[in-house]
Amino acid sequence: MQVLNAKQGISLALIATLFAAGCASDGSGMNKTGQGAVIGALSGAVLGAAISHKNRGRGALIGAVGGGLVGTGVGAYMDKQRQDLQKALAPEVQAGNINIAQAGNNVIKITMTAATAFDTNSASVKPGFNGTMDKIAKVVNVYGKTTISIIGHTDSQGSDKLNQDLSERRAAAVADQFRSRAVIDARLDSQGRGKMEPIASNANETGRAQNRRVELYLEPIVAK
Repeated sequence: MQVLNAKQGISLALIATLFAAGCASDGSGMNKTGQGAVIGALSGAVLGAAISHKNRGRGALIGAVGGGLVGTGVGAYMDKQRQDLQKALAPEVQAGNINIAQAGNNVIKITMTAATAFDTNSASVKPGFNGTMDKIAKVVNVYGKTTISIIGHTDSQGSDKLNQDLSERRAAAVADQFRSRAVIDARLDSQGRGKMEPIASNANETGRAQNRRVELYLEPIVAK
């Protein structure tokens, strides 16, 4: 995440103010709730950046989501989110199309198989996967005090450059799916790992299919 400096913080505050004035005067149709959500996120980012001197970028994120989690509430928050994801995605998990697991301390890992989310050598999310994305986005929007790291992977077929590019584009495509479902950009980070982190053998198609995947890591935003 880009670190906010003082000038950027002031600029965000001005944008929030001008945005409110513009909506009031131009008849754009955005209601007060919509205006408040945008202005609140911008203002929160400015305030968060201002009060977190050691890490202004993290401070902006904490401000944008209305404050970080604290103490024992962190574990309870993430446990409840994982339970809600497992409930919402039970059919997909049972069909083997997606996997939900605990990955480290208070981190939720969701693995999306390329076989169900993407066509071979494609970075376009399959239309048939939209329902699954709807379910994931609905839950993560309820639990807004988490970041979502999206990591793309490929099998070993093709050049390093081709696979790195494909993994990055697949991760970016999933990030765009979240944005289109109202997940704020400050929570999202997408990366590609190419063919460097296989979870199965690339010697056969069964293993290669497992390696062609996108992983989501949901981590709590903790107040410092």
